[in-house]
Amino acid sequence: MEQTAFFIPLMDLIGTIAFALSGAVLAIGRDMDIFGVNILAIVTATGGGMIRDTLIGKFPPVMFRNPFYVLISSITANCCFVFFFFKARRKVAIPDNMVRVYAKVFFWFDTLGLAAFSVDGVYAGLSVGRHKSVFLLTFLGVMTGVGGGVLRDLLANQMPVILTRNIYACASIAGALVMAFCLEGGIERNTAILAGFFTVILIRCMAHRFKWNLPKVTSGRR
Repeated sequence: MEQTAFFIPLMDLIGTIAFALSGAVLAIGRDMDIFGVNILAIVTATGGGMIRDTLIGKFPPVMFRNPFYVLISSITANCCFVFFFFKARRKVAIPDNMVRVYAKVFFWFDTLGLAAFSVDGVYAGLSVGRHKSVFLLTFLGVMTGVGGGVLRDLLANQMPVILTRNIYACASIAGALVMAFCLEGGIERNTAILAGFFTVILIRCMAHRFKWNLPKVTSGRR
């Protein structure tokens, strides 16, 4: 019997915390109250998995059968809210150098979350049996990786980030493809997971370092 992928629970936890922070920070920036902060954090952290489970017919989705990750998302969101709440109450200005540090930390959390959920989605696709293919596994990986962020942006009334800038979804596609091809090639699951995970991180880091963006036509409208 093939070895169980023991990295998956760790990937789930990393992705949940990272994307919950992403949703919470955006909600605070949009002046939402504590309820809105929690909703956006939970949707960002679990929305991609919910879309994935719906696509493969897993009902109810995992987030409802195992609310552990919803709880982790909520705890993360409330910790984030309390931090910014007391900063605002004390009228403490965050120094410019700290803003840069926060931006770097946020980038790494977001990158780790994308990588973790991309490989998690591919792994979940293995449960569909004989119907699975490289295309299906890759699609599920990408939906899990970026789906929560799309829902987050729509709820925050802004254009989804993956449609406007950054090599983001492309990194998820590449990582999911690498993992899917590794699995199809008979490579051991944990090795395939690590290959896909680090592919996403590598592409995101290179895009960030060299300011890569996909080409687009500028309409001139604002």
